[in-house]
Amino acid sequence: MKAAVFHKPGEPLAIETVDDPKPGKGQAIIKVKHCGICGTDLHATEEHSTAADGTVMGHEFTGEIVDFGTHKPEGWKEGDRLVSIPFLGCGECIHCHMGRPWNCATKKIIGSDVPGGYAEYTQVHLNEAIKLPDSVSWQEGALVEPLAVGIHGVRAASSVEGKNVLIIGAGPIGLATALWCNFFGARHVVISELDQGRADMAMRFGATAMVNAKGDVAAQFEQIAGAGPDVIFECVGIPGMIGQCVMMAPYGCEVVVVGFCTHPDTFMPAVAMAQEVTMKFVIAYTKDDFQFVVDMIASDRINIDHMVTDIVGFEEFPDSFEALRNPSDQCKVLLDPFS
Repeated sequence: MKAAVFHKPGEPLAIETVDDPKPGKGQAIIKVKHCGICGTDLHATEEHSTAADGTVMGHEFTGEIVDFGTHKPEGWKEGDRLVSIPFLGCGECIHCHMGRPWNCATKKIIGSDVPGGYAEYTQVHLNEAIKLPDSVSWQEGALVEPLAVGIHGVRAASSVEGKNVLIIGAGPIGLATALWCNFFGARHVVISELDQGRADMAMRFGATAMVNAKGDVAAQFEQIAGAGPDVIFECVGIPGMIGQCVMMAPYGCEVVVVGFCTHPDTFMPAVAMAQEVTMKFVIAYTKDDFQFVVDMIASDRINIDHMVTDIVGFEEFPDSFEALRNPSDQCKVLLDPFS
């Protein structure tokens, strides 16, 4: 099959022919319809890369079943449309049964440990898969994963209803966080962002105001909301951002760290202690997060079509991937492997 393959930092992904995936116990092979480019993949391919030579990344995928492994679960058939948590869990431990495959001791990460969705086909474990209703498009299906990251972070806060919320960063995860904060009744949803194009897009995703990240974010926020933030979501994932959140957090503020940072970072504990800041770190999502997102899309409770700013084939994909290393008005770029 054709796939986009990472070899080393500084080189674009290479479009190559690789071995077709083989389904294991309880697994299925899907024909990938769309797969989104994620900031995590961009980070993994930078200097001090965490990705191995030959990795086929891509974990924001959706597709249809074309083959099964042994022990096929009841209720699944070829041609079923699905989205899946990008982990291959054992399917048998308590964590897998509770929809938390991230905690499975033997899990493999699709797009890291095993080839992912930057390919014509990929494998999923059906314990982690959710059927897509016909009312959910392929484009929408490819957005379930980043939207699930957003809702998992929002659910980690004690509550956002009636609260003043500050979101740092208007990338796809920041936008998803804004959408869910608005959905669950936050009073103010203010996004801090450097890029004007992304800031403008945030206003379409539920943000009620934006502030310039180059200025005094805390002062700008207070001018808008009349008080400091009750909850801050850090959605950038670069060193220094947690420290900035702590420095601007008023007394009793919650800081929820959603941005995935792969480098050492520091903050001043004394400042956090003096303000009695509550800090939470979140990772990934649960199966219920995925199902909730699918249900909200299927029932037209949320509108996310404008989140996709470009769909490209393999020929354009390496350049599109590299272009996202620099902030722009692009939000979510999808690969269509068969275009």
